[in-house]
Amino acid sequence: MKFLEVENLTTRYQTSKGQVHALDDVNFSLDAGESIGIAGESACGKSTLGLSLIRMIHGGKIVSGKINLEGNSILNLTESDFNHNYRWKKIAMVFQGAMNSLDPVYTIKQQFIEILKQHKYEEDSDKLILDAIHSVNLDESVLKKYPHELSGGMKQRIIIAMALLLKPKLVIADEPTTALDVLIQAQIENLLKKLKKDGMSIMLITHDLAILSEIAEKIGIMYGGKMIEFGSSEAIYKNPKHPYTQALLESIPTLHGGKPTFIKGNPPDLLSPKEGCKFIDRCPEAMEKCKKDPPRFKTDSGYVMCWLYE
Repeated sequence: MKFLEVENLTTRYQTSKGQVHALDDVNFSLDAGESIGIAGESACGKSTLGLSLIRMIHGGKIVSGKINLEGNSILNLTESDFNHNYRWKKIAMVFQGAMNSLDPVYTIKQQFIEILKQHKYEEDSDKLILDAIHSVNLDESVLKKYPHELSGGMKQRIIIAMALLLKPKLVIADEPTTALDVLIQAQIENLLKKLKKDGMSIMLITHDLAILSEIAEKIGIMYGGKMIEFGSSEAIYKNPKHPYTQALLESIPTLHGGKPTFIKGNPPDLLSPKEGCKFIDRCPEAMEKCKKDPPRFKTDSGYVMCWLYE
């Protein structure tokens, strides 16, 4: 039995201009203790995937598919059951830009206590808070401080500690290093490595493939709301199959490599997606058959959605 199984997951947002096809027929799975990196351009569906897993789709809804966690379907649960038994306890999320959401008029400890009250944790609250703080390499003195007294890196670690407060087995981290300088980014990346080493599963959402190699055993490449390639980290880096994955890797600057390239053209319109491969207008390998939706072709460690591998 897989720890996490996502099957044909489809999510839509309703707007005044119509439905946004934010997530379309996404499939992947993880074993217990395994971590995954989700990469792709902005507006490709990465954050929506994380929000779908934790069932917090504001302004949208999951229209089809399955999400099984430890063999149990979490989409069949009522909101009350999911909130009481799963959200923050088995699966938690560090939201993009969340470090700016700390309440400026309460101390850090008061904000931890409020979270525990919401989940009706009365006993051992001090121990839970200290365990969370220590897990992100912070001293307990930080609990007496207000958010404005903390650096950006400390605030980000506080947000991660809040996600770890109820000791979940899977943490989704959505762009956790955005807006941080490179030294603080390295600290956050090392923290994620430590959490993974301690046995926690992590879903790291990013547009930067370069930071995934030391954290994720598996990588999913998103484009136009679809997961167009999924496989082991080693396979994705050494032998990428999809032309989009290849182009992403070629865009990463290296110390000794050639000049990085960029992907010409614009991402697809998810308000009125066309039939066929979403990358067709930007793909150097495009052919007539690409006007039809490609199926998933099996690879050694996962799959790729590209007619080149028919």
